[in-house]
Amino acid sequence: MTTEQNKHLVDAFIQELFTKGDLSAVNRYLDPSFVNHDPPFPGAPEGPEGMRMAAAMFRQALPDWHSDLDRLIAEGDIVVEAFTASGTHRGELMGVPGSGKTLTLRGINVFRISGDRIVERWGRLDDLGLLQQLGLADG
Repeated sequence: MTTEQNKHLVDAFIQELFTKGDLSAVNRYLDPSFVNHDPPFPGAPEGPEGMRMAAAMFRQALPDWHSDLDRLIAEGDIVVEAFTASGTHRGELMGVPGSGKTLTLRGINVFRISGDRIVERWGRLDDLGLLQQLGLADG
């Protein structure tokens, strides 16, 4: 695949899984041997199921959760995505009941593509910022 096709693949995956809440996107875009080098939350499985669980958790707590693309850069089989995601806190998230407030999460993901599937992810999310918004960490 070309770098443009790789970028489209990553963007489509993120939008379908996190913005639209289509949990079956995991099956369409992630290779069964997908390795998540930075699982999205403590105790999450490293494979495809961890990504599905993260999306389900955010969509349950923030039904209007959506991911806005800030940057998408590709070289060869690597795609880097910088994003800002947000949604209205309606349900429990990390033990905190819904507050009605808008929560925002910024992050950077690095994906490796093989063929027409995502095979690896490395990520850095602003976990501290999210915890501060939930009142679980001092700011």
